[in-house]
Amino acid sequence: MRRIDVIGIGLGVFVAGGLIYVVLKNTGLDGISAGIWSQVILVGGLVGWVLSYLVRVLNSKMTYNQQLQDYKAAVLQKRLEEMTPEELEKLQAEIENESKKTI
Repeated sequence: MRRIDVIGIGLGVFVAGGLIYVVLKNTGLDGISAGIWSQVILVGGLVGWVLSYLVRVLNSKMTYNQQLQDYKAAVLQKRLEEMTPEELEKLQAEIENESKKTI
């Protein structure tokens, strides 16, 4: 994430908090109650975002992990493409022998 993205998100959260406050105040709440409820909504959103982040970390669904898996798959594919037919047959025989041992 670039710095400008972080600045934009920060400004967006700041503006969203102000808008929530104004909306709550216009619906009839006094200034203190509107401020408290706008903070509750923003903190609840923050806690929800952090929890979603933790779930992605624990499930290994992060962008880095996905990129690493894609890279490993591409490297293996490239190696397979560069192998001669004899090397492919030898590799297939080794795989079959390993699968027979585990059964």
